[in-house]
Amino acid sequence: MELKHIDIAKLCISSANMRAKGKPNLSHILPSIRARGVLVPLIVRPAEGQDRFEIVAGKRRYHAALAVAEEGGGEESLPCAIMAAGDDAAALEASLIENVARLDPDEVTLWETFTRLVREGRSPEDIALTFGLTELQVKRTLALGNLLPRIRGLYRKGDIDVATVRHLTLASKARQRDWLALVDDPDARCPTGHQLKAWLFGGALVPVSAALFDIADYPGEVISDLFGEERYFSDTAAFWAAQNAAIAAKAEGYREAGWPEVVILPTGETFHSWEHERCAKRKGGKVFLAFSARGEVTVHEGYISTKEARRRERGEVSQDDKPVRPEMSAPIQNYVDLHRHAAVRADLIGQPSVALRLMVAHAIVGSPLWTVRVEDQRAASDAIAESVENSASEARFDEKRRAVLALLGFDSETPTVTRGYEGEHGIAGLFVRLLQLPDPALFDVAAVVMGETLEAGSALIEVLGPLLGTDIAKVWQADDALLDLIRDREVIGCVLADVGGESVSSANEGATGKVKRGIIRDCLTGESGRAKIEGWVPKWMAFPPAAYTERGGVGTVSRAARVADLTLSQPEPQPLRQAA
Repeated sequence: MELKHIDIAKLCISSANMRAKGKPNLSHILPSIRARGVLVPLIVRPAEGQDRFEIVAGKRRYHAALAVAEEGGGEESLPCAIMAAGDDAAALEASLIENVARLDPDEVTLWETFTRLVREGRSPEDIALTFGLTELQVKRTLALGNLLPRIRGLYRKGDIDVATVRHLTLASKARQRDWLALVDDPDARCPTGHQLKAWLFGGALVPVSAALFDIADYPGEVISDLFGEERYFSDTAAFWAAQNAAIAAKAEGYREAGWPEVVILPTGETFHSWEHERCAKRKGGKVFLAFSARGEVTVHEGYISTKEARRRERGEVSQDDKPVRPEMSAPIQNYVDLHRHAAVRADLIGQPSVALRLMVAHAIVGSPLWTVRVEDQRAASDAIAESVENSASEARFDEKRRAVLALLGFDSETPTVTRGYEGEHGIAGLFVRLLQLPDPALFDVAAVVMGETLEAGSALIEVLGPLLGTDIAKVWQADDALLDLIRDREVIGCVLADVGGESVSSANEGATGKVKRGIIRDCLTGESGRAKIEGWVPKWMAFPPAAYTERGGVGTVSRAARVADLTLSQPEPQPLRQAA
């Protein structure tokens, strides 16, 4: 580079300067510039087609020199190191190197600069070498490009944390928009941090490290988590197909090695060492294969159950008995199982009544392929919880739930039908019981199970309410739990007008919120000489819902708007074939 002094009037800020936008904070540097002038050269390059120079690095020194010049002092020219013209990537690197050395920029600013370097032809490896970073660190910063601009803005302002951003970089743009809708919805519970991964992917992401098979044989895509340094299978069905085959092959390998028995535990079942004792292979020890819902496989060699060990001690099982090799190998068992499965499900499609009962059994009990959760109706306060528990709607649902518990022979004190079956035969036992029910009784069971597992605060509520003809006024009455929550001055004025009329609202426009709430209560109860208002429902709760102001932020209204274009018509009930 050439070093020379350049007239301050011929200098301007380059667009390649990392901090080109905005006026810098000069409070720390201005006293030094006043006292000693600019000592460290600015990095500049010739401006294209002009007799001027662009400042690539040194924006704060330049502005401080301008400020001193305006005060009536300072230098007319500044020391500058002149770069070659036209190399934007080199200019960006120079700007970033200086700024990183002076003050760590925020991660989004680094992303913006690294992205510009990539566009200028620099590879992540080149950037890493230039700035003394690892290539993985550069890729982690570049991963912020997967985010919607608004999410990057929230991260830059500190409104969302690092863990949340890292999980969002794995999500599709559509899923990111769904998450932002929750951020904007004051009534929604927006997942953050580690809870976000389960919300984004349903807890179904399987790490590549769990695979027993060659990754090259996996037909789907692999998602890279640059922050956790882990990769995940995007297609869990393809993963499990390959993983199950690898598990079967591993089990067969143990059998060929002379192990008398290989036990493959059900998905998610943990091998408990305190329920087993060590036992050598030559004495009949077994191999246990346990694998989690995330696909990780753990092998436990040389164990028998404590129960079997006690039987051996009592002489009920001889340790000298030669282990019997099973009649079927694992591949043969797999062949037989898959063909039987294909034959059964081909016949199942012709028996919708049987299929419906099977589906209800799965919804109640669950299975390795079904995960069903009950809506916990989590309330923000005890007052809200008490209000819902004492509502006519909840009483009506609970009455039907108890009737279904009795119909199925469940414990009458079981809190939910879902997850309420504990028979020794599991889902098969419940399915046989459901086969004995006529269709009307089965529909009652299905309706209660669906109600228990219907998500609160979801768009489905906005679809079902109009479809079912739900009338909130028939099952709800205003209570203090709601009125005490209304604190916004504009909103409470609108509610007063809704309940008491515009004349009452106008007459009490200057009253406090407490006074207005009192008037609203009097109108709803008919006390203090006011006419009693019957069947009032807040606009937020009605079907369809509405807002009181133009400010937005009403969750029910935004959800209803998203499904407003759906055409709803209640289907006529169709008879099902009777179960065999």
